[in-house]
Formats: sequence, C-alpha cells, structure tokens
Amino acid sequence: MSIVKDLLHSESDGSLSFGNHELPAKEKVEDFRFNGKSLKVKTFKDITKLESDGELVYESVPGTSVNNLVVTDNGMRFRVEGANDAQITVGLKPDTEYEVLVSGSDAGRMKTNLGGKLSVSVELEGCGTVDVEVREA
Repeated sequence: MSIVKDLLHSESDGSLSFGNHELPAKEKVEDFRFNGKSLKVKTFKDITKLESDGELVYESVPGTSVNNLVVTDNGMRFRVEGANDAQITVGLKPDTEYEVLVSGSDAGRMKTNLGGKLSVSVELEGCGTVDVEVREA
C-alpha cells in the first residue's frame, strides 16, 4: 500500500483514501467534496482524523494511512497501514451492535455508544497493511 501523498482523494472504485502516518507535522485538507458531503482530514504521525459534514468518520492514534474506505448503511471497510499499533475509532449508528473483522479474523462483537462511536485496537507494527471490516450484527 502506498502513502496517500495528497492526503485525501477518491478512488476510481468510489472509495476514499486518506492520511499519511509519516508526516512529522500536522497537515489538513478541508472542504473536499465527495458524494454531496464536505470532508475534512487532519493527519500526521500522531493522529489521523476524517470528518464528513462535521461528524466523525475515522480517527486513529497514532496516525495511519487509509486506503479504499467504503462506508455503507450497515458499516464500513478499509485497509490501514501505520508504523505502530493503533487505536481506531469510527463513527457509526448509535447504540448498535457490530461485528468486527481484522485481517479476516473475527475480533468480536462490539456495541457503539450513544454517540455512535466504536473503538478497536489494530496491530500494525511490522504488518504492512491490515484489512478492517465493521458490519452491523
């Protein structure tokens, strides 16, 4: 997987790629139009955050590079890369149970809080890319 040099862009398959975990200082892209929504990304080695119309879509600590993010009515999927293991928080439906798959393995069922946030730890150090899928149970 390659680092997203332009920080945020849409792919030909309709997915999004964003973030750059190798940046030493924070950079951002605002007002990126995608499917009628305004996206904003902030990224560098310590954090990567994607918002859609002011709502959280994705956040990782430390920063990550994300390719092929697809958000559906029932969840999301993406490929993630980082120099270190990461805590990833995604914005989904409030108070809903989801199945989480990391590299095709079942990471268990998790329930979002009342704000719709779900957090998962992902081992990235020395792994290259990791596929993550979150789908409504």
